[in-house]
Amino acid sequence: MQYVVRRLAALVPTMFIMAAGVFLLVRVIPGDVVSLLSEGRTLSPQQADELRAEHGLDKPIPAQFVEYLGQVARGDFGESIWTGQPVLGEFKRRLPVTAELAALASVFSLGLGVSVGVVSALNRDRWLDYILRGITVAGLSVPGFWLATLAILLPSIWWGYIPPLRYVSIFDDPGANLRQFVVPAFLMSLYPASFLMRMTRSSVLDVLREDYIRTARSKGLAPRTVIIRHALRNSLIPIITLFGAQFAALLGGTVIFETVFNIRGVGAYTVDAVNQRDYPIIQGVNLFLGLGV
Repeated sequence: MQYVVRRLAALVPTMFIMAAGVFLLVRVIPGDVVSLLSEGRTLSPQQADELRAEHGLDKPIPAQFVEYLGQVARGDFGESIWTGQPVLGEFKRRLPVTAELAALASVFSLGLGVSVGVVSALNRDRWLDYILRGITVAGLSVPGFWLATLAILLPSIWWGYIPPLRYVSIFDDPGANLRQFVVPAFLMSLYPASFLMRMTRSSVLDVLREDYIRTARSKGLAPRTVIIRHALRNSLIPIITLFGAQFAALLGGTVIFETVFNIRGVGAYTVDAVNQRDYPIIQGVNLFLGLGV
């Protein structure tokens, strides 16, 4: 209980520091939403000044930050400068899309990472172990956006096939939804799966050296029983710990894959907000994701 209380107490300064960091960073980006509108000649200088005053952008940054903290304390995360839609409402609408992509990627990463890690540990220092470890190094090294681009480009060149780029809800058409999500989720899972594989391999190798494993084998238990019931079960503690942290990271890591595959979730919502300098969206989404982590 004391541990939970300490963690909850640490949440307040952590969120404050993150909110301050995001608030300052978005204002370091050259130009604001009013400047973008003015460049398109949709606003006169007088209208630009009025829009800045309406959204408090004419005030000093410390005053803007204090005002923003007061809004957040009241549960008001602001409205989009471009669309006028509440940030909280848009986040709730798009979160299930991002959560589905992250959950499917987590299933792939856990299945691939644990299974490949166990196989690699059981074939330690053999040719299969070297091949699997080489694949994991590639999974850690190759950028995800490059793989995502190839997944769209190469099939279209070779077979004239383009993955579905129009979002379909799982409640409307589960099959079409799965066809759209399975490729980006699989590609998204390769990086965390590579981490899980290395952790699984090390953890299983450590457990296989324990005395109770030798005892189980000396009793004549089947190799599968020894691995699954004894070695793997006792190796899962560090694996599950790492997997929990990776799932939180996957929620924020959907930005690239949602953008490439035109999945209109929280990640794509954030990218659009950054391009449009829509401060309330950028700040609100980062607060929500930070709280989730």
